[in-house]
Amino acid sequence: MSDRRTHPVPLWRGLVAGLILPLIALPAQVLASQGSPITLPDAAQMIGDRSEALGSHPLPTGPWQDGVIPTKQTEGVLRQSAWRLPLDGRNTLELLAPLRTQAAAAGFVLVYECDTLACGGFDFRFGTDILPEPQMHVDLGDFRYFAAERQGAEGPEYLSLVVSRSAAQGFVQVTQVGPAVAEPEVTASTKSEPAADLPTGFALQPGVAQVLADLSFAPGKADLLGDAPAISNLRDWLAAHPDARIALLGHSDSSGDASRNTALSLARAEAVRDRLITTGIAADRITARGLGPAEPVADNATPEGRQKNRRVEVMLTPTR
Repeated sequence: MSDRRTHPVPLWRGLVAGLILPLIALPAQVLASQGSPITLPDAAQMIGDRSEALGSHPLPTGPWQDGVIPTKQTEGVLRQSAWRLPLDGRNTLELLAPLRTQAAAAGFVLVYECDTLACGGFDFRFGTDILPEPQMHVDLGDFRYFAAERQGAEGPEYLSLVVSRSAAQGFVQVTQVGPAVAEPEVTASTKSEPAADLPTGFALQPGVAQVLADLSFAPGKADLLGDAPAISNLRDWLAAHPDARIALLGHSDSSGDASRNTALSLARAEAVRDRLITTGIAADRITARGLGPAEPVADNATPEGRQKNRRVEVMLTPTR
């Protein structure tokens, strides 16, 4: 494997930067920010996303057989993204081929590749780490899998692709694992002070989500109703802290269809993001995520509990 080449940007550095990139960015920009060796057409849309600063991922290295999928346990900075793009008459091999070529050009070496029945069909698909529907659609009769690795400057890096299709659309899941980022030693001189309070009284601290309590939306819609003092206060705080970056996290109750609730929770978080942008906050400082009913804070069996669960939270994210 002496012909491996090291990518100019270590994969994990791009992955960490990618944690704070807005979902509306073009695919090439999103994947480049994650240190990805591949790009997708601008017509592609990100429909699913998961990231962990330190996670593990069982990378399939062979087909499902005798009830088992052989895997290689990988650990480090983990990023998965699912994409939908126009099919334009292509089959799954035609979708995969240019991505596979890009990976090889970046120095990745094939670990394993298969399609549908050769992979193990149903059992391979459901035994593999794939984002759930509707984030990643996999046709059980037509999908392909590709996995590769390379030796980067910071250690081994792994890439896997799952490609499938519907009647008119193609679907691609990109999974990347890079070396874990070493945490700096915390000493008395490096301990951070608590973030300054917002005028509403809650503090922004890394990794701590705080509710924007006074938001009002039309039922079942993402239109902000009336003035929202919490947004104005957040805008003032961001203006006073120009290096700060935030994630807006939309949540819903559990009534109705879960996928629609997740889409609505994202739309409401994006509505808050749009309001902040129109008042002068740079778009690249704000990420919007829709978590749907996954993280309730109250009992969904009562009207009061459901009201509390329908919320938008704000959380500081890393600046690097």
